[in-house]
Amino acid sequence: MKTIKFIPVLLLVAVVSSCSTVRVTSDYDTNATFGSYSTFAYFKPGIDKAEISDLDKKRILRAIDDELTAKGLQKSDNPDLFISFFTKSKERVDVYQSHYGWGGYWGWGWGYPWGYNSVSKTTEGTLYIDIIDAKRNELIWQGVGTAPLIKGNVDKKEERIRLIVQEILKKFPPQ
Repeated sequence: MKTIKFIPVLLLVAVVSSCSTVRVTSDYDTNATFGSYSTFAYFKPGIDKAEISDLDKKRILRAIDDELTAKGLQKSDNPDLFISFFTKSKERVDVYQSHYGWGGYWGWGWGYPWGYNSVSKTTEGTLYIDIIDAKRNELIWQGVGTAPLIKGNVDKKEERIRLIVQEILKKFPPQ
């Protein structure tokens, strides 16, 4: 009986922990020579179009600065690379149903079934980071990260943005 009561708790823990991860993909130009790039600058017209607050833009820019600098790239007025980003968001609705009980024969049961229904809504944000060869003016790498957004708590929001940027740029440069 204790096992039956414990199952909903396990499901809830699995759902909450799965929401905290960042899903990341990336794509790149296989003809680009990533080892030859050493400097970067931001592509302001692209960043200005991002539909987020100026404070969040600053958070993203600081996180990108930190990650690219840690990889040995330097900011420059005459860059090898332009960095741009844009964002999207959507409402995600998850419905969980659990029904369990005794016995049954081809889907027909008897006894007292227990179960629960749960609906959760989260806003999921997607950050696209574009890296452009400045001399050829061509996109050479794009990283995409998707994760639930945090509202309200500034420290947690900052931490979440840093994590998303860090996870995306782990894949840059491609190996």
